[in-house]
Amino acid sequence: MLLDAMVARDARTVVLVEGESDRVALETLAVRRGRDLAAESVRVVPMGGVTNIGHFLDLLGPAGQGLRLAGLYDHAEEGYVRRGLHRAGYGAELSRDAMAALGFHVCVADLEDELIRAVGVEAVQGVVAAEGELRSFRLFQRQPAQQGRPVDAQLRRFLGTRSGRKSVYARLLVDELDLDRVPRSLDGVLACV
Repeated sequence: MLLDAMVARDARTVVLVEGESDRVALETLAVRRGRDLAAESVRVVPMGGVTNIGHFLDLLGPAGQGLRLAGLYDHAEEGYVRRGLHRAGYGAELSRDAMAALGFHVCVADLEDELIRAVGVEAVQGVVAAEGELRSFRLFQRQPAQQGRPVDAQLRRFLGTRSGRKSVYARLLVDELDLDRVPRSLDGVLACV
């Protein structure tokens, strides 16, 4: 966590994200949009979970290195982000729109949900098949806890069942995206940095 923050020393802007899959998704989308974040001195820093946001805001924000900050977070974690921004001096009782104006954008419900909806369930299953994991996904669907759940919910859960899978699919699904259907949260973060 602190190592990633130290990487930010040469940055003018840091995008704080919950984990590695968020970093991969943003960096992949930036490339697809023709941007070179490293050349622009923008760093995407995984925090190891949103509960660490206060530490990163203290280290990198106005009271620390004074860098321009932005972020991507899951809907369920909005309270952590709001409280962290408040403690760091960005304002009290910030609305979602106010946080977005500061550069902090919400994924509803999370990155995987956003990407599955944007790419489409059938296309995501095609990506899973191309990765040679369709059989594993079909076995996963047969588990009692998955039976009767919508396919998009099954896919979302499947992406988190093996270490590193979310990051692999973050890149693959962003590559699969029609650039006119990019989730607003991802485009919003990139637009403000």
